[in-house]
Amino acid sequence: MAKIDQLAEILKPAAEALGFEFLGIEYVNQGTHSVLRLYIDHENGINVDDCAKVSHQASGILEVEDPIANQFTLEVSSPGIDRPLFTLEHYKKVVGQTISLRCHMGVNGRRKFKGKLLEVDEIKLIIEVDNQEFEVDFQDRDKANLVADM
Repeated sequence: MAKIDQLAEILKPAAEALGFEFLGIEYVNQGTHSVLRLYIDHENGINVDDCAKVSHQASGILEVEDPIANQFTLEVSSPGIDRPLFTLEHYKKVVGQTISLRCHMGVNGRRKFKGKLLEVDEIKLIIEVDNQEFEVDFQDRDKANLVADM
């Protein structure tokens, strides 16, 4: 997680300086096919030109800082309808909605959850799956997304 935090620390100011909300990043390490994905948002939405502006800025920073030793592909994306959740504030905004959550350790051997987020704070989150409530340590989160209601 330290690598993700380091990358976010150097890339967040670039996105914000261009007037975008920096939501977070994902880094998928797959050797020469690794991907660094930045998620940005704006009250007016995100278009391809917005992604290109942020990509250009981020590429320059990554070239100078060189925080990733191997080759990777940089992607800049809008959050989309399956919005990724990174921060406590992101989770608070979607209380009452359905999320998909993957944990490092999990609860009672279960690491994947898809259900209604009932409650969240800096210590725990409570998710209801099939009429059963699970309390997950907030620090145990690996990846989470909003599930779009169709």
